[in-house]
Amino acid sequence: MVRQFAGTPLPAMSFADGEGRSLDLAAQDGPVLINLWATWCPPCVVEMPQLDALAAELEGEVRVITVSQDIRAGEVVTPFFAEKRFARLEPWLDPETQLSAQFSPEGVLPLTILFDAQGKEVLRVAGGYEWDSPEAIALIRDSLRAE
Repeated sequence: MVRQFAGTPLPAMSFADGEGRSLDLAAQDGPVLINLWATWCPPCVVEMPQLDALAAELEGEVRVITVSQDIRAGEVVTPFFAEKRFARLEPWLDPETQLSAQFSPEGVLPLTILFDAQGKEVLRVAGGYEWDSPEAIALIRDSLRAE
């Protein structure tokens, strides 16, 4: 858990899913938790159902956005999402790994970053974390209240 980057703005980047829908990060209205992950990353795969449960728990409070850093993009992400049947997560793709380049030049995945309603970074977690735990939910809520 790192707060040394607090205040860093949400990047003005756009991403698409396998169906051509787009997501503009800068246009988010409210707090967001962005998770950078990849299908080839075992701790990332473990976190995905937890993040889906977290998204359900925090619905209306925080939007959970997962952005795949898979270079093969929809080719591997679309079947992964079809198999897992996530209720809340959407398969956003970043095959050029723009987010990793900006937030994790050393390439650490998973990387999860919480941004407040003003689009400023609050905290980040590099590596696996139990996102559906009561501690994680409290951490997010308390961090946003402290802003």
